Amino acid sequence: MHEVGHAFAGVEFDAPLIRRLDRSGPRYTSYPTADRFHAGFGAEHYALAVEQRKLLGNRRPLSLYVHVPFCESICYYCACNKIVTRHREQADEYLGYLLRELAIHRGLFGGQQKLEQLHFGGGTPTYLSHDQLECLMRAIDDAFPLVADQMGEFSIEVDPRTVTPERIAHLRQIGFNRISLGVQDFDPVVQKAVHREQSFEQTRELVAAAREHEFRSVSVDLIYGLPHQNVISFNRTLQQVLDISPDRIAIYNYAHLPHLFKPQRRISAEDLPSPDQKLDLLHICIMRLTEAGYVYIGMDHFAKPTDTLAIAQRHGRLHRNFQGYSTHADADLIALGVSAIGAVGPTYHQNAKTLAEYYAPLDQGRLPIARGIALTHDDLLRRTVIHTLLCHAELNKRSIETAYPIHFDETFGPELRDLAAMERDGLLTMDEDWITVTPKGRLLVRNIAMVFDKYLRTPAKEQVMRYSRTI
Repeated sequence: MHEVGHAFAGVEFDAPLIRRLDRSGPRYTSYPTADRFHAGFGAEHYALAVEQRKLLGNRRPLSLYVHVPFCESICYYCACNKIVTRHREQADEYLGYLLRELAIHRGLFGGQQKLEQLHFGGGTPTYLSHDQLECLMRAIDDAFPLVADQMGEFSIEVDPRTVTPERIAHLRQIGFNRISLGVQDFDPVVQKAVHREQSFEQTRELVAAAREHEFRSVSVDLIYGLPHQNVISFNRTLQQVLDISPDRIAIYNYAHLPHLFKPQRRISAEDLPSPDQKLDLLHICIMRLTEAGYVYIGMDHFAKPTDTLAIAQRHGRLHRNFQGYSTHADADLIALGVSAIGAVGPTYHQNAKTLAEYYAPLDQGRLPIARGIALTHDDLLRRTVIHTLLCHAELNKRSIETAYPIHFDETFGPELRDLAAMERDGLLTMDEDWITVTPKGRLLVRNIAMVFDKYLRTPAKEQVMRYSRTI
């Protein structure tokens, strides 16, 4: 275990400090977080938000997320909303309902506003066939025309076990220009323990196909903290990932919550790395990737200096939304599919989480929105503060005061007192105008952001265990 601080390209690893401060906390792809949504917000409130957007002239960028819940097999670590089935006819039915939902959104928005961002997640989006994906992409482009390829980000998540190089070519042909490959770990023992066996050769072949067909970005997802992982084996996985040289790498912390996610009950807690071993795994990830030239974007994300994420970070244009870090300005997000989350103006909404509950409103010509929230002025203020810290690792108080009619130090008096303790720990520095996250604090930036979360400042008895660990 490395007990002293080690700085890697703007991020410093301090194991004793991380051990002391690591706790459960949100990832802040939204604020307020999705667990604060409520059933009092429904389709009629969403329609009102869209109407208000139109009255303001549709100036905000437009993004769309499509959730495809189906998978051919279960991955034991998975905490996503998914349906494991080999009955392909379910995908036919689901596609029909996606098209119905898209048509309702098109009617609400009106006109032909262009789509700047598109993301297919799951589940396994490529569970849909060539023809099904092509049909859906045509319908999306008809309802909300995609901007020119070089201007937009159109991404899809791919399971390398179920996709061929020919399928990669087809994805590019129908409009996707970014691709994300789920890897998690190349070690056979780990793969068997989590029921996700795929070879390095499969992944390398698909990355080569993506390069051949000129995808603008290739991303790889890894997970640390899985059963049987150790520094030696994971170091081999990291070397293999570096050999295929993806543009972006995400390294997620496995959160073992079998009481919430049934598939995780098939993972024995005895096989998991200890907290100290997990820190060693994180340490070697940071060391290997930064030594290889990747830029630490924030939280779990790394990118090549030439990638648009790294460029946006350098230029102060990095943003955060439901897909994580983004290069586009704060966009309104249309959500398609079961459990999908969207955002229009100062509102968030989420679709029903089961197929039956998703299908029933659409059968009646209504959107399947099950819950949501309208943000207050205080929510908007705190969202700006939290996302600024997460994206830029610094915050100018006077800029916040310019955007909102507040006196920063008075409005956030209790928060600043809490930050003072973090300043003593070396996580940040503060002066009259600035809050600046230090290299030592960047790995714990979620902890810093949580100080500004009003919903976490309620009595402990009202809190429940709903979040992953911050490290």
